[in-house]
Amino acid sequence: MIPADETFNGTWPYKPHFSNVNGFKQHYVDEGPREGEVVVCLHGEPTWGYLYRNFIKELSKHYRVVVPDHMGFGKSETPQDKVYTLKTHTENLIRLIEDLDLKDITMIGQDWGGPIMGAFTIRCPERIKRVVLMNTLFGYGGLPPREEKTPWFQWIEKHEKAGTLEGIVGELGSTVLSVMKIVGFNNSAAVDQTWIDAYSAPFPDRASCKGAIEFPLDVHYGRIRDYIMAGLTEGNLEALKSKPAMLVYGMDDRAIDPETAIADFSAIYPDAPVTRLKGVSHFCQEDASHIIIPMIHQFMQMT
Repeated sequence: MIPADETFNGTWPYKPHFSNVNGFKQHYVDEGPREGEVVVCLHGEPTWGYLYRNFIKELSKHYRVVVPDHMGFGKSETPQDKVYTLKTHTENLIRLIEDLDLKDITMIGQDWGGPIMGAFTIRCPERIKRVVLMNTLFGYGGLPPREEKTPWFQWIEKHEKAGTLEGIVGELGSTVLSVMKIVGFNNSAAVDQTWIDAYSAPFPDRASCKGAIEFPLDVHYGRIRDYIMAGLTEGNLEALKSKPAMLVYGMDDRAIDPETAIADFSAIYPDAPVTRLKGVSHFCQEDASHIIIPMIHQFMQMT
C-alpha cells in the first residue's frame, strides 16, 4: 500500500481520499467541479489510478473525475482475508459509488476495468449515462469463447501449470515493467525511475501482490464467465445496450485479442464508434492519452 501523501515527484499531485465502506481502506481520487458531470475511471492489471494521471489532469477541467484503486492495488489496502474475483471487485465498486452517491456517470474502463464496468452497468444502469471502453470488453456480445489464448494468458497458463506463477507475479515490486511488456506495453520513452517507482510501489512484498496474482487466474480458471453471465439474469441487458458507448483499441494488445473485443462491443453497440489505434499497446493510456482524452471529451459533449 503506497503512503497516502506520495506524489512520485509531482507526477501524482492528487489529494487522496479513502473509504471503508467495503471493509478495507480503499483509495480514490476525486478531482474537478462538484457540480459538473461525473467521470469514473477504472484501471486493470497490474496498474492503479496512476495509469489515468493525464486523464485526471485534463478531464477534471470540465468534469468531476473519480478514480478508485481496486482492492489490492495502488493506495488501497490488500486485505489477505478477502476473495479477489470479478464479483468481489464489482461489489466493491457498487458500494463505493452508492456511498459517494454518484449519478449520471460516464464510466471509463481498460483491461479489468471493462468487465467490472459491464458487470456494474448491467446491475446498476440507473447510475450510468455513458460508457467508454479501451482495450477491454464486457463479454455480453454472445460470442463463443476464443479457442486460442493470447500471449498473456498463454504465459499465465504455462506458469500456473509449472507452479511458478505466484513466484513471478509475486515479485511485481521488481518485475512490473517486464510483466507489463508481456501484457503489451510499447511506450518505452515514458519509462524513467519515477515511472518505475510509481508502478512498483504497490507491491513491496509477496502478500501485497495477492490482487495481481488472482486477477488473471479469474480468467484462467473460468471464474469470470459465470459472474458475467449471471448479469443477464441479475441485471438489465437492454438498459446496458441503451447507453451511449465508444470503444478505443490499441491494436498491439497481447492480453485481449483486439478483433474479439471489437466484435463483442459491436454486437452490443452496432452503431457505436470504434477507433483502432495502430502501434498502440494494451496500456493505451500510456501510449496515446493525447489522442484519447479529446475523443472522450468530444463524445461526452455530443451525447
